[in-house]
This record gives sequence, C-alpha cells and structure tokens, in this order.
Amino acid sequence: MTLNKPVDAVEGLSFFAPKHARSPGTPVDPNAKVPTLFTPLTIRGVTLKNRIVVAPMCQYSSAAFGPAIGALTPYHVATLGHYALKGAALVFIEASGVQPNGRISPHCPGIWSDDQIPGVASIAEICHAQGALVALQLAHAGRKGSTAATYVATAARKPSLRVSKEAGGWPDNVVGPSAGDEHSWDGKRDDDPEGGFYAPRALSESDIQDLVKDWAAAAKRAIKAGVDVIEIHGAHGYLINQFLSPVTNRRTDKYGGSFENRTRLLIEVIKAVRDAIPEETPVFLRLSATEWLEGTDLEKQYGSWDVESTIQLCKIVADLGIDLLDISSGGNHPEQKGNLFSNLSGSTDYQTKIAARIRRELRAAGKSTLVGAVGLITEADQARDLTEAGSEAIAQEADAAKQVTDASEGKEPSADLVLVARQFMREPEWVLKVAWRLGVDIAWPSQFLRVRFPKL
Repeated sequence: MTLNKPVDAVEGLSFFAPKHARSPGTPVDPNAKVPTLFTPLTIRGVTLKNRIVVAPMCQYSSAAFGPAIGALTPYHVATLGHYALKGAALVFIEASGVQPNGRISPHCPGIWSDDQIPGVASIAEICHAQGALVALQLAHAGRKGSTAATYVATAARKPSLRVSKEAGGWPDNVVGPSAGDEHSWDGKRDDDPEGGFYAPRALSESDIQDLVKDWAAAAKRAIKAGVDVIEIHGAHGYLINQFLSPVTNRRTDKYGGSFENRTRLLIEVIKAVRDAIPEETPVFLRLSATEWLEGTDLEKQYGSWDVESTIQLCKIVADLGIDLLDISSGGNHPEQKGNLFSNLSGSTDYQTKIAARIRRELRAAGKSTLVGAVGLITEADQARDLTEAGSEAIAQEADAAKQVTDASEGKEPSADLVLVARQFMREPEWVLKVAWRLGVDIAWPSQFLRVRFPKL
C-alpha cells in the first residue's frame, strides 16, 4: 500500500508538526456524554477544549545577565510544550515580571522589554500547534524579590537566600507598599546573616503610576507574542497581595488604610490591562483568598486579608472585566497558621472549598464571573499516595477533578475549571491518565498512539 499525498501539517508554523486528527485532550467522539471536565469552555473570544489548566510554576531558568535577561528559552518550550502535547487545554507561562525588580529571582522571566517577546512567542507557537491555548501570568514580586532560585536555596539548606547585586540581584530596589526592616518578608534586618529577604523601600505614588503603566505595556507585549489569556498575579505575598493586606500595607495615602484604598492598586492595574488588550482576550486574576492570620496577634493589631475580604473584592472586579478568579491562599506572612480547613477538620481540599464558596457568593450577587480551583491535590498526601497507592492515587485524583467541575443533584459545581501545577511536572500525561481512569475515550497526540492506554 502506498501513501500518495503528504502528511497534513499544522499551517503557519516555523517548523513541521503533524496535524492531529483530533486535538489531544478532547473526546474521540464529540457527541459522547462525558464529564464536564472534558467539555469545552468558552471565555470571551477563546474556547478551552477541556477544563484542565496547567497552573503557572516558577522554573528559575532564565538568564540573569546579558541580552537574554528574563527571556524564555528552549527549556520552557520543552516543558510547557509537552503539557500542551499531552492534552492540557490552557498552559500557563510562569509569573513574569512587569519590571526588572518585579522578578522573584534573577533567573525568573520577564516581559518588561520587547526583547522578551520572541521567547514568549516560541511557547505560544508550540502550544498552539497542539491545539492548546497559552496564558501569561503578569507579576511583581515586591518585597519577595531579589531572592535566590529555590534550587540554590535548597542546596544551601535555607528557606530563602537574598541575592546581591554581584549575583544579579537588586538589593537597593526591592519595593513594597511600606518600608523598613519590619517589612522584610521574614522580619529580619538586612545585616542579619540569617535573613533571607531584603527590607523594601516604599513605592511613591509616582512609582505606582509607572507600575500600572508597565503592567499594561507588559500585557500588550504578551498579546503581540500570541498569548491567548492574561492573568494578573494578586496572590502568594507578592506586590498586589502586599497592598491588599492591612498587615503589610501601613500606608497613609490613597493606597493604604481603608479597604477601598488598599484595593486601589489592583483595580487600577485591572483597568489598565483591560484597556490595553483586545476585547476578546480573557483576563484572569489570581488571589490568595486568605493570608491565614485569623486569630493571630497580627490580626488583632492590624486586621488581615480573609475570605470575606476576598468575596467583597471579587464582586467588585467582576464588573471590571475579570473573567475568571483563580483562587489560592497564603504566602503573605511567615506567621500564617497553615489553613483553617485542615486544622479544624483534617480536610485537604480547603482551597477548593473556598473557591466553591466564592462562586456561590458571586452567583447569589448575580455575577457570572468564572472560578478556578487550584490546590486540588495536596503535595504531602499526593507524594505519599503516588508511592504507596499507584493507580489508586490517579483514580482518586480523577474523581476529585470530576467532582469539582460537575454539577450534582441540581447543585452548582465548585469551580468552572481546575488548575493543576506540580503534578504536571511529575506526570506530563496527567490529562490522559485522568481521562483513562474516568473511562473517557480521549484523543492522544499522533506521535504517541502506539503507547495509548488500553480501555479499562
């Protein structure tokens, strides 16, 4: 038998890629009844082919010096492209600094310069070739900046290491809403050898206005690079989160004090980003729903950012063009208590429960903003289950992902999609495994058909 015509190729690429008969991660039979997890989701002008998203994960793999500073590399193409190849609907590029001092470490990527556009475009190209969409998380680390890559700190057996100017850091330009040694993340002075963070200087109002403009400019560059979704990072103790919390924001100007003032920076950023990009481009917002300081002395003295604060904010940003709320928690202060749900009940799905509550509150207020659940699988339990339980662990994961997005007995789902992070690093084929365990006949990439999982 003879092949008499060329293999169909994906058009418009700078390289050859075979055109898949069906996009990996979609049901082989488009008319088959499948869990909501494997149904499409349209957000503004884009459609996710399923509800599984690769969450942003810091890789600390960009150059710290020279003309390629902050640029994505073939390493990022290899890792992020593989998640797209194996069926993820939306692949996030990790937190990227909107300013040079907005990076967490000197080896984090950025999008503050046009020179960084080609690296982002290379990720968009490989992911689009597999039928996946690409998102970029725009970020500013604030007082958590100029620290070492985690693999460097881990090798030194330290939770964090400050990075000097000689090593690529910016010790004199670490910023936050408030200044001074007490506002370093770990509360240690710069001359304390045990300290892992620099004391920040306080941003001036002029600095803040420049920052808002830089956020918008970064969003424009992302769109030029072919990014489909923009996310604003307002969680995990980075700059926006620092402004939201009364514990870390002690300002007395229009950006501090009241709830309205502490949320002002975020609202200005949202408006600037929304105005800078096409109407059809979705904007996500990641928030730490609580900083887990409830009941602490800090909260008694200053108050804290909690779930009620987040719900109040979510109702506001729902009317400003935020299409999806990516709900996480913690990271803003070393005295955080862990989490209330696990402490009180032993539950490990606390973030999913918070996301579900926020979604219910939004629907009750007449808001249609989508909600994503992150932290679906906890790291400690996950690592144990994968070594002890084998296939039973993936069955539990699959069922958890299904339950989060499915409506049951007339009830609303907990979330509209799931964001999975480190499990993709362990198992890039996680989407395919979940489908297999749920009995969904899912399309595989053409190049992997020979090793396709057998039907259960």
